[in-house]
Amino acid sequence: MSIVGTRVVRTEDPRLLTTGAHYLEDLRLPELQGAAYATFVRSPMAHARITGIDVSAALEEPGVVAVLTADDLDDIPVRSADAEPLLAKEVVRFVGEPVAIVLTEEPYQGEDAAELVSVDYDELPAVIGVRQALTDETLLFPGKGTNVLSKGGAKEFDDKAFADCEVVVERTIVNQRVAAAPLEVRASAARWADDRLTVWSSTQNVHGVRDELMDGLGLGKEAVRVIAPDVGGGFGAKIGADRETIVVGWAARRTGRPVRWVETRNENLMAMSHGRAQVHTITIGGGRDGHVEAYRLDIVQDCGAYVRMGGMLPNLTMLMASGVYDLPRVETAYRSVVTNTTPIGAYRGAGRPEATAAIERAMDLFAAEIGMDPAEVRRRNFVAPDKFPFRTPTGATYDTGEYAKALDTVLEAAGYDELRAEQRRRRERDDPIQLGIGVSAYVEITGGGPDAGETARVSVHPDGTVTVWTGSSPHGQGHATAWAMLVQDELGIPMDRITVRHGDTDVLTEGVGTFGSRSLQLGGTAVHNAAVEIKERARELAAEEMEADPADLVLDLESGMWTVRGVPGRGVPWAQLAERAGPEGLSADTRFATNQSTFPFGSHVAVVEVDMETGRPRLIRHVTVDDAGPVVNPILAEGQRHGGIAQGAAQALFEEVAYDEYGNPVTATLLDYTFISAAELPSFELVPMETPTTVNPLGVKGIGEAGTIGSTPAVQSAVVDALGHLGVRHIDMPASPERVWTAINEARTAQ
Repeated sequence: MSIVGTRVVRTEDPRLLTTGAHYLEDLRLPELQGAAYATFVRSPMAHARITGIDVSAALEEPGVVAVLTADDLDDIPVRSADAEPLLAKEVVRFVGEPVAIVLTEEPYQGEDAAELVSVDYDELPAVIGVRQALTDETLLFPGKGTNVLSKGGAKEFDDKAFADCEVVVERTIVNQRVAAAPLEVRASAARWADDRLTVWSSTQNVHGVRDELMDGLGLGKEAVRVIAPDVGGGFGAKIGADRETIVVGWAARRTGRPVRWVETRNENLMAMSHGRAQVHTITIGGGRDGHVEAYRLDIVQDCGAYVRMGGMLPNLTMLMASGVYDLPRVETAYRSVVTNTTPIGAYRGAGRPEATAAIERAMDLFAAEIGMDPAEVRRRNFVAPDKFPFRTPTGATYDTGEYAKALDTVLEAAGYDELRAEQRRRRERDDPIQLGIGVSAYVEITGGGPDAGETARVSVHPDGTVTVWTGSSPHGQGHATAWAMLVQDELGIPMDRITVRHGDTDVLTEGVGTFGSRSLQLGGTAVHNAAVEIKERARELAAEEMEADPADLVLDLESGMWTVRGVPGRGVPWAQLAERAGPEGLSADTRFATNQSTFPFGSHVAVVEVDMETGRPRLIRHVTVDDAGPVVNPILAEGQRHGGIAQGAAQALFEEVAYDEYGNPVTATLLDYTFISAAELPSFELVPMETPTTVNPLGVKGIGEAGTIGSTPAVQSAVVDALGHLGVRHIDMPASPERVWTAINEARTAQ
């Protein structure tokens, strides 16, 4: 019996639950003895010219080792004038932008010393929000002549696409800015010795950090080593090296002593890259029979103060704009603007949740306008199963899908008809607690793109144990369990004899990392292929050992013994073959790559209760189908789905990064930023469904972000649906009690 597909308990957990993990702040290494502690001096203004910096008072403080500013960055490659600087020199463009770094003997000394660094600012008008940015009245980069730093898609829209539609609905909606808020904040440590930089980083991809350190500091590949200890969450915001990590590495080289840095939670919410931050104008048109004939998505992306991923995220949103629907005409365009706010980066789903939120809101608005059940409207517009592989109007090629089946399955599991009946009963008696039912259908893109791939090395040692090195970089996903399962499934070597290692550029010199729901389909396939390669080498060695024809040899997966077909009682164990192979044992290095993406899909049903007197919405049920192909370990897949659903629901109901008119963040602590907890969530009802892909030999697709993509529009729609009988058609996220209460009272006043 294959171990793949069974509920194997995570092998990572005993250590995490007993001796504990070793996060960056926990590291007590000889290489870091005598380290100085870094504290960044950050701008208190959103937009200002720096007219002077005086570090003299800080240098006199006890324990201060050094205070370094942009003027000291004279030994690294020069960045272009409009690039994001390592330390701000002439202009600051968001509250929290680093201006200087203070190094102290003890961590507690840093904050006091940083406050003594005197920075003179000449305040400039702050640009907050995309509407203000589009006016170009104040420019963040005057040399550009505009705040629109990139644009794409249709150069102009053609209204003829909607001319023949019986019904056309248009609305502008907001996909708000959110914080990644990993439980472990950003952290790094660095040591310069023997003309080589070693950096420990809380990151999702050590190789990406290495490459950014090389570029930022002008070092060769052999001069940089990056190590990731245990990482307490990333969600996309820990892809690559932030400017602070590069500065920490530079400071270690500059001062000749190790440097450590761990940010505060306030710094994290203020300065770590944020996610989402798109404004959508959606237009949808079709017939009263429920068939959609045209869809338009016009995107304005708030990049924050510098164009990190904000310049490319709208491309993913446009690519996935049509969702699971077979639409005759689709138009998309985007503009990316800079504002005096924290830069935008990747956040769980990165561009795909935004696309789904837009098309699913459009479907609900269209359904409300024609008076048809929103589930039925979706069913009438799905891509049919016999059309796969399906080329969308925006250029994506979906591999496999059963969209109607997923919707019907989740509706049945949720008891959709009875939910609607209960909703009618509450409305008839004007119940103070109204019921809302939200439906979403989604498809997302994972694990592809040009030269997408991942590396692995698998070694069977002479003692019969196995080591797996992976270019993936787990931070909670369970790779040690899944990769060992794949090796056991192929080689018959028990999981407890398999060790999985990752996160060191000296051990595995090439790799990509963990983000974009890519790990299993790329990294897992690389491990699988390495095991297959070892298996074939072992067959030849066993044939020599047993003086038999390789074609007659069989690997007994139960015992892990190589035997001759039809000759019971005679076999060769893995340890013997590994010893025969030489002192290093049996090894295989692989890289699996594909230019074709996979497209997981699914449907969600969210059920909320809304208190009509206070406006408080409460999520009471969430039922999902998330189809990512065959499941290696249901425990791991369910964990990913749970986390994704929670984050998606959090955006719909609670989370929003906000600024005042001067660019001051007003949600820079967990007292103000409404971070979701288990108390606000029901037990999720997960319905299985598996549609394999042909893109990789495992048939798997990505699952890490799917729950986020499906849950947000379902929960938002459920809140709106609870007020549908009042004529409410839309409430922007997050659907806070204040916003819901306002919508209720405005609707009642209008009646």
